[in-house]
Amino acid sequence: MPYRAPVDDYRFLFDHVVDLAQVTGTDRFAEATDDLTSAILTEAGKLCEEVMAPLQRPGDLYPAHLENGVVRTAPGYAEGYKAIAEGGWVGMAADPEYGGMGLPMTVTTAVNEMMSAACLSLQLSPLMTQGQIEALEHHASDELKALYLPKLISGEWTGTMNLTEPQAGSDVGALSSKAEENGDGTYSVSGQKIYISWGDNDFTDNVCHLVLARLPGAPAGTKGISLFLVPRNLPDENGNAGVANSLKVVSLEHKMGLHGSPTCVMQYDGAKGWLVGPEGGGMAAMFTMMNNARLGVGGQGVGAAEGAYQHALAYALDRKQGRTEGETGAIIDHADVRRMLMTMRADTYAARGIALMCAVAIDMTTATGDDKWKSRAALLTPIAKAFGTDIGNEVAGMGIQVHGGMGFVEETGAAQYARDVRVTTIYEGTNGIQAMDLVARKMMDGGEAAGLLMDEIEAAAEAARDTLPDLAEPVWQACESLRETTEWMIAQNHRVRFAGAVPYLRAFARVLGGHIHLTSAMNDPKGPRAKLAQFYIQRLLPDHSSLLAQAQAGDYDVYALTPEEFAA
Repeated sequence: MPYRAPVDDYRFLFDHVVDLAQVTGTDRFAEATDDLTSAILTEAGKLCEEVMAPLQRPGDLYPAHLENGVVRTAPGYAEGYKAIAEGGWVGMAADPEYGGMGLPMTVTTAVNEMMSAACLSLQLSPLMTQGQIEALEHHASDELKALYLPKLISGEWTGTMNLTEPQAGSDVGALSSKAEENGDGTYSVSGQKIYISWGDNDFTDNVCHLVLARLPGAPAGTKGISLFLVPRNLPDENGNAGVANSLKVVSLEHKMGLHGSPTCVMQYDGAKGWLVGPEGGGMAAMFTMMNNARLGVGGQGVGAAEGAYQHALAYALDRKQGRTEGETGAIIDHADVRRMLMTMRADTYAARGIALMCAVAIDMTTATGDDKWKSRAALLTPIAKAFGTDIGNEVAGMGIQVHGGMGFVEETGAAQYARDVRVTTIYEGTNGIQAMDLVARKMMDGGEAAGLLMDEIEAAAEAARDTLPDLAEPVWQACESLRETTEWMIAQNHRVRFAGAVPYLRAFARVLGGHIHLTSAMNDPKGPRAKLAQFYIQRLLPDHSSLLAQAQAGDYDVYALTPEEFAA
């Protein structure tokens, strides 16, 4: 079965679960009518099904490679990217003043997820550009905006972000790249950056790099970091890509997956760049891009899960093996295969709903400036990123299992989903870092934002008691347990919080998933979503209990072994 974009799921979630109407009811997003949103989902779905999905396997089998210093992309990628750019899909959420659609992030998130399911390697390119667009919109000078934003939004040029160095991974403050003033408003940027997704391509006129570097005399750590826009080709007097800048791709990483996406080692040798934001404001500007990317990466996990699920379902409907309990004679009638497929679908739906809840909060922040929405968006971002990518990995692994031995054989394509999605739990901040961010920075309000969200979950469960008591009660009880653990967590020191951060985030996501499924069942009481909700709440939601117990176990056991004992 070829990839089928889950457009109906998005429409249902928009209308009945995440309440897109409150976003489109604002002046900022009033033009994103139901008809427009529906048309966008339909057209994006066609692009994913007809153009991008056929590129999934070729990108894996014939990866990007470096040829005489030039990145050569996978077969069909140039044409695929052209279709993305010409459709306006790069600049969906961008400012209309510079050629963007100005769509809500909620709609953008849905489209990006469908593209991730169709061909994750190719989707990564416009995702990087979208992050750069947002960073420039918020922090760049008017001159830089006028020159670069129309090119990036149209897809004529692509964008990257350059943080990581060999000695500075998650510890960005340890970077050594340097920048010096040229005396004419430009800077000379020098240093090496690694793990640069889509650091170059052979199908756009220019690639624009956002590079973190340190100016002379800048303080140590993150406070001394500035952000520079460094294009591959310097714009000429007409604003077109001109002569080559002093930078190059040193090599491409040989990766476990995402073979179609070139991951570059970049070398800057006095490359000309322009300051974005104030001196020393690099991290603030980059975090604008990173926060966008974190939601986007969570969506990549959900997309990979959807692709793996559909791939496994097609196999289960076709493969005949053993005596079955149903009428098809195929392995979908085996109880354990059913269990895996139900788990895959239920968890993917929950993760999708969480990502859209986060996107709605971002949109409402943009539209209203309300601090409560801002706090909710901040709270949900690490959950959406970590849970979405964890589920992507788990569902992709389960998809291999559904295939049995053929899942381990590359010709089926099942293993590609697992290989491609694996990095999503690592880049844009590992999921461990997301969890620590949740229990530390996002709890600096004393748990107020979390408490307001839990109030809404419990109110929804109360409203569902009369109609769906068997589903409403477990969700209410799980939320109450989460509330108690949250209060306990806030009272602990950072070491204790960090020791329990990962299971706490997972438990929070489990409860959010219960809420999403319960709300879906209330709005589809006789349909498949109610059946899926029953499975999730009865079989998956109970995980929260053991997860919360782990979260409250303290730090002693984590630190019990000495380094010597680890090695013994």
